[in-house]
Parts: sequence; C-alpha cells; structure tokens
Amino acid sequence: MTRINLTVDGQRVADDIEPRMLLVQYLRERLGKTGTVVGCDTSSCGACTVHLDGASVKSCNVLAVQADGATVTTIEGLAAEDGTLHPVQEAFHECHGLQCGFCTPGMIMQAVDLLKQNPDPSEEAVRLGLEGNLCRCTGYHNIVRAVQRAAGEMSGASTGPTTGAGEVVS
Repeated sequence: MTRINLTVDGQRVADDIEPRMLLVQYLRERLGKTGTVVGCDTSSCGACTVHLDGASVKSCNVLAVQADGATVTTIEGLAAEDGTLHPVQEAFHECHGLQCGFCTPGMIMQAVDLLKQNPDPSEEAVRLGLEGNLCRCTGYHNIVRAVQRAAGEMSGASTGPTTGAGEVVS
C-alpha cells in the first residue's frame, strides 16, 4: 500500500492505495465521484477527463499515486458551492450539447480547460480542442455551440437573445 494526500473538489483526502490503482478507479470507487466516467480504459475517448492541478487529463491514463500532493477537480466539483452551474455546464444544458450524457462530464472538463487556454475560440479551435473526447450521439454541432456560448458568457460578452432551444437569434 502507498499513502497519498491530495485535494479532490476542494476536500483534503489522505488514503492508502494500491500503487497500480488508476486515478479514475480511485475517484469512482474510493471517493464516490461517479461523474467521472469510465469509457474505454485506453485514454481514447476522454469520458474520464478531470483537472489535475488545473490541467485536463484522462484519469484512466494516470495512476492515483501520480496525483499525490495535487489538486483534482471532477465534474462534481465544477459547480459553485451553492449549486450554481459553471458557465460551460450551463451552456451545455442551454444548447443541448448532450444526449445520452455519457461523454458529457469529460467533454465539459476538456472544454473548461480549452477556454482557460483560449477564451475566444473559433469553431475550428473548439473542434481541435475537443478532438480527444468522443461523443457518439450528438454529432458535435451542439457541443461546439455550447463551448462558444460559454466563451461569450465567461468573457462577459452578450450572446444575444435566445430561443427556447438556446439558439442565438439575430
């Protein structure tokens, strides 16, 4: 057993774990953070994306011992303490950027990191920034719209009036 100390979603955690335990297993099985989804177990789909010290990582490709001393943010820790959704979460909801929801936590975590690096991405930049995260339901159109809408909200730019479907109307 190996002792690790880390902060997960703002809570300090100390635990004894098997050195070969993956971060995704630790988050889900030991801490109950089931919003971090196990998709492919090969780092190909991105469903397990979390933030490790502020940068997105595929948690199925990181050993929990590698997170020792780090800060991890999962989809459960993204919203404000009062339950207010993060602007990216809100935009995914408003723009219908999800269908089955399986890829959504990882997609949102990757989008947050993308917007931190590029606060005003073009459609092409969004598609490139999310290319390591797979969605088998939406065809990405609404996901791209959601990320661009969140970018506008986070920068304080007006996104204009919306229809009930979250579309910006001219």
